[in-house]
Amino acid sequence: MKLALAGDTMLGRTVAERLATDPPDRIFADEIVAVAREADLFLLNLECAVSDRGKPWPDPFKRFFFRAPPIATESLRHLGVDCVNLANNHALDFGADALLDTLHHLAAAGIAWVGAGPDERTARMPAVIERAGVGVGIIGVTDHPLEYAAGADHPGVAYADLSAGVPGWLSDTISGLGTDIVIATAHWGPNMTAKPARYIRAAAAAFRTAGATLVAGHSAHVFHGVRDAILYDLGDFIDDYATHPRLRNDRGLLFLVTFDDRDRKPVRLEAVPIALDYCFTRLAGPDESDWIADRFRRACAAFGTEVAEEDGRLVIKCDTG
Repeated sequence: MKLALAGDTMLGRTVAERLATDPPDRIFADEIVAVAREADLFLLNLECAVSDRGKPWPDPFKRFFFRAPPIATESLRHLGVDCVNLANNHALDFGADALLDTLHHLAAAGIAWVGAGPDERTARMPAVIERAGVGVGIIGVTDHPLEYAAGADHPGVAYADLSAGVPGWLSDTISGLGTDIVIATAHWGPNMTAKPARYIRAAAAAFRTAGATLVAGHSAHVFHGVRDAILYDLGDFIDDYATHPRLRNDRGLLFLVTFDDRDRKPVRLEAVPIALDYCFTRLAGPDESDWIADRFRRACAAFGTEVAEEDGRLVIKCDTG
């Protein structure tokens, strides 16, 4: 069983403008699609609404609002995406109607989602997907913003103040899934950080203790290190963002995780270097790959994790006990 993981996938703003004029398969290089399709299941963080309705969220301090056209789901289908996380700080950028449209368009495209819904109960529900006889349970959560949290009678995202600890409902959901593989995916922490905050490390460990087979985080726009089946941050996957001169959020990784056929634990992680051009993602070139490899090795070494290189991919042999 092989899982593909990608980080923040922003299909709004000028990416949306490109989708309005170009075929939806033109925003990802064919080589990226080929890597993604090596997996049995593909999960990513969809950092935008998918709708042609709605108005920007009424917050005078919010700077960025992301909304993709309905055809954006064709780009996800072209990649082979099976499930997206919507628990993030952009799912409600264009209000409740746009969020509900997002759910409709994803369902019509045959793409599952976690982390958002028409009410709190639904937003907190996991998705269960079966591939090759293996049941995979996925739960999504975000720690910001509180204003986007779903309520008993209104749409929103699955919110938890993780800086105060992992709430009981979240631990109970993880431990109660009972699937062969349990994936907890969290949108946590601030942008442009080089390593996970202390509370993120604590929350990730709590997810694992509750029964998560794998933890996959995002939000920093920069990939972080890996430890004990925890990918603290997957980095960015596609966008039109400005590039940080030191952290280089335009250089990232597409992850492939292989699970053992017997006990369903992760045994091998492959990180494929990628480059984010403006509204287009491709495999990284030689110099870009060298930079990515050096930074990933150092980020993983901080957790005592060794990284090898095989055929241009960064490889971690997992030992999860």
